[in-house]
Order: sequence, then C-alpha cells, then structure tokens
Amino acid sequence: MGVKERHEREREAVARAILDAARELFVAEGYQNVSIRKIAEKIEYSPAAIYGYFPSKDDIFLALAEEGFRLLFACAPNVEPETPSLDTLRGGLMHFYEFSKTHPEYYALMFVDRSVPTISRDWNRFGFVRDMRQTMASAVQSLVDAGDFPAGTDADSIFRILVAAVHGVAVLRLCERLAPGEDPDALARDTLEACLTGLRAGITHSFQPKKCI
Repeated sequence: MGVKERHEREREAVARAILDAARELFVAEGYQNVSIRKIAEKIEYSPAAIYGYFPSKDDIFLALAEEGFRLLFACAPNVEPETPSLDTLRGGLMHFYEFSKTHPEYYALMFVDRSVPTISRDWNRFGFVRDMRQTMASAVQSLVDAGDFPAGTDADSIFRILVAAVHGVAVLRLCERLAPGEDPDALARDTLEACLTGLRAGITHSFQPKKCI
C-alpha cells in the first residue's frame, strides 16, 4: 500500500469515528446539546482536528443523514411507477417502518429530533431523496389512474398520509410509549391498512402537502 492510499484510509477511518461518535451523541443528548468539542472529546481528538474533516456540526449531521437515506433506500422494494400495485405500496411503507427498527439511531436523528438542520439546504447531496419521493408519488398517481384510489385524489396527499401512519407507530415504539405486551408491528400494519381502506373509500381529507421535502 502506497503512502497516498494509507493516508486516504486513515482519513476515512477518522471520519468514520467522528460520524459514529456524533450519531451516538446526537441521539443520546439531542442535536442542539452536542458541540464539536464534545464530539472531539469522545474520540480523544482536538476540536481543530474535527474541523479538518467537517466544516461544522451541521455538516456532520448532513453526512449522517445522507448515510441514513442511502441505507433506507438500499433495500427498499423496487417501485415501477408505470406498473405499481397496492402490495408494492404496502411493502414500501412497511420498509420505512422496518428501517426504524433496523437503524433506530439514524431514524431518530433523521425523523424525530426537531433541532437538526433541514436537508433542503443542499439539494446536490439530497437530490436522490427528492427523486425517490417523486417516484413514489408517481406510483401512487398510477394507482389513482388505475382506479385503486378515487379519481382526482392528490397522489402526494395519499403518500404523505400513509407515511404519517407508519411513522407515528415507529415513533411510539422508539419512544417506548406502547404498553408492555403490545405489538408495534401489528399496530403499524393495522394503522396502514386503516388508512388505505379509508383513502380508497374516498374518505374526505383536508391535508394539502407543499411540493417540497
């Protein structure tokens, strides 16, 4: 291994240590309560050394969020907007819920902590998130066109309502707000089915999403 390759590997290892330490601290103490100094202390580095890898605490979060979204989408069911099915839609939404179980720290940081920066500050980094949402909305629109949802129903509204259903259960589970013995997986499935049934029956809803992440 050459000097350049060794140097790059060492930098990658330190960056990984910074991200892992930051993720643990952000989740345990809340993003707004963690400083660069605290991250540096956890890995026994100086704050100045941290700035050599990430310009700010926000940049550390954005790197973690990018990792989290890539993990979320890596194993997501393949959705073809032209030939979607209700089962595929169910599978995609339940995959989102399962992500809260397989990667709880990422989920809590990305979707629960209210103090983190908005990802829309850097569309070059997060354009793939926007593209995935557009793919899902297009798939739902195809289901509307096929008659699986009432004609004229806004596809993005359907998608956001269904995501909110499984997200709510994910947060209940993460925050340990369910009674002992209650099955969060069953609750997630039942909540999703209740929303699907209501939306497919044409239940009136007033939510109108903005066209952004």
